Amino acid sequence: MGKLFIVPTPIGNLEDMTFRAIRVLKEADLILAEDTRTSGKLLKHYEINTHMYSHHMHNEHKTVDNLIARLQGGETIALISDAGTPAISDPGFLLTRACVENGVEVECLPGATAFVPALVNSGLPNDRFIFEGFLPEKKGRQTRYLALAEETRTMILYVSPHKLLKTLTEFITYFGEDRQICVSRELSKLHEENVRGTVREVLSHFEAKAPKGEIVVVIGGKTTK
Repeated sequence: MGKLFIVPTPIGNLEDMTFRAIRVLKEADLILAEDTRTSGKLLKHYEINTHMYSHHMHNEHKTVDNLIARLQGGETIALISDAGTPAISDPGFLLTRACVENGVEVECLPGATAFVPALVNSGLPNDRFIFEGFLPEKKGRQTRYLALAEETRTMILYVSPHKLLKTLTEFITYFGEDRQICVSRELSKLHEENVRGTVREVLSHFEAKAPKGEIVVVIGGKTTK
């Protein structure tokens, strides 16, 4: 019986790759990559020559059975995403579940993920929090907002840069303009930025300076009186 390794990759800074992750990728029989072109740069940097196979949200349903057969046949497979930990708002859950259901061992290495540093450096309470990932685009978006408006724990969202201004405007509608938030941009990269303040203050900042790069938004929970 083989084994599936879930391997986090840097969210920006290549130095955040662990020694163990590099070893596992070198020793694996196959690497499943969300985008082989993106991952190819990482593998080249660390002189990893393991064969890659494309594994993403558009083909993962079709490839699971074949991958399970290969794992049951004794192969060691490593799963990576473009950045961060697979299965966190990225492909990975379906294959992991299939492994568990078929008795294939799964091991997830610790490593980079965007929401943890964003939460910790936000200055907002982090003893209890919820991770929402990306909100629904249309259907169900308002329903999620109405539920989150009553949430007392700190909330974490992933937001694409071209939707940040719209999302912050929606925050004012559902959370109020004085709710404390932190927008973290380009974490671990050269131009990392963490903008803290009320929703209104942060919206004004990004209205004056167009947002770019990967973005994590941390929102303070509703205060109870």
